[in-house]
Amino acid sequence: MKINNILAITTILTTIGLAIPVQAAQTEDLVNLLQSNNCPVCNLSGANLSGAHLAGADLRNANLAGANLEGANLEGADLAGANLEGANLTGVFASDASFFLANLNNANVKDAHLVSAELTGANLAGTNVREANLLGVNFR
Repeated sequence: MKINNILAITTILTTIGLAIPVQAAQTEDLVNLLQSNNCPVCNLSGANLSGAHLAGADLRNANLAGANLEGANLEGADLAGANLEGANLTGVFASDASFFLANLNNANVKDAHLVSAELTGANLAGTNVREANLLGVNFR
């Protein structure tokens, strides 16, 4: 019985110990983005960026899976190769933004403003684009 308790406690402590560095890295990446508007290849998965002003941000190859970007300003942002799987982009303003080869699988882009955005090679499987403004979007 004692061995099972020790094993359970060890498992819990190991899990907590492994989670703390990941959360710290995410927090550091988030602070970096909000201060410098520059965060390529960073981990922002699940981040709450609703209403954030990220115009011209460098988010190339960033992990934004499950992030909440509702109403964010991404005008001219570079999200080439970014992972936005399951992200909430409802009402986002992303005209002239690049989503070249980005993963938007199951993302919600409802009511988004994507005028003249670059979506060449983007994965749009399951993406909700209902009522999105896609005027001049490049889907090549």
